[in-house]
Amino acid sequence: MKKRTGVKNAVWALALVTLLLGGCGSKADRSSATAADMEMAEEAAYDADGAYLSDDIYSVDSAEVTDDVAENGAATPQVEDTSRKLIKNVNLSVETETFEELLATITEKTESFSGYIEESYTYNGSNYYGRGTRNASMTVRIPAQQLDAFLSSVSEVSNVISRNDSVSDVTLQYVDMESHKKALTAEQDRLLELLEQAESVEDIITIESRLSDVRYQIESMESQLRTLQNQVSYSTVYLDIQEVEKLTPVEEQTRGEMIREGFVDSLYGVGNGLLDFGTAVIIDLPYLVVWAAVILLVILIIRLLRKHRKNKEQKKMQEKQEKDIKETAAEAVNKTDMP
Repeated sequence: MKKRTGVKNAVWALALVTLLLGGCGSKADRSSATAADMEMAEEAAYDADGAYLSDDIYSVDSAEVTDDVAENGAATPQVEDTSRKLIKNVNLSVETETFEELLATITEKTESFSGYIEESYTYNGSNYYGRGTRNASMTVRIPAQQLDAFLSSVSEVSNVISRNDSVSDVTLQYVDMESHKKALTAEQDRLLELLEQAESVEDIITIESRLSDVRYQIESMESQLRTLQNQVSYSTVYLDIQEVEKLTPVEEQTRGEMIREGFVDSLYGVGNGLLDFGTAVIIDLPYLVVWAAVILLVILIIRLLRKHRKNKEQKKMQEKQEKDIKETAAEAVNKTDMP
């Protein structure tokens, strides 16, 4: 009886180690490893007298092995979803003369097409020197089937300046991740079966450790699959909206139209420049008054200093002249008094 129990423990340990070593391989490898484990278990299940241990937990008939290979092996690979997984992104730059109305329209269109605005940023511009133009950036998620209809509706209510479309095919990546998830799920089921049949604490700890790793990988794989599926199901539109006073022509112009348009734009620019200058002067008038007062004060101080210095020089000159006159008069008196 002890001999029989020892052989069973050896078979248990051998199958468990083989299962753990082959847990991270591909589906084909796992299927081959499973069949090999069964064969090794059956061979090791014989006692010293050649008697087969029919009560060994690893004894599996050929039908069960065949079913396992057909389900998990590479002999009959199957993919449930053969449709292509395409991620579509669109960068769209538009301009408008009615900024607020366009934002409201885009929000309404997004909701009508069962989409949602993932991110939105609006800059109101600066009115410091007159007219302040506004712009906005929006990240819109639209169901892939409604993408073209949504873009057409945006083009109808705005002036499209540029558009860039990109498509990423993630079909192979998605299929590989699905296959990996199925393989991990199959391994999880086998580990649960082994956990129910485990007898020693050491075996239970080993199986639960591996089971925890497998469950973590399955959850991570499911999260990545959900992310991919969301990107496939909902296309992403990056909208750049600019408010302008005059829309940019999108059709090719003739030479005469270009000259006329350029001349009108130049006049328009000169007029706006004068208006901006006048607006800036009025806005900065308090600063101009302060600086004018400072400059005037400096000029007055300089003039006072100059006048003071001039008066001082004139006074010195006058004193010198008076002194010279006195000296001359004294000399004349002295000459008169001489015999």
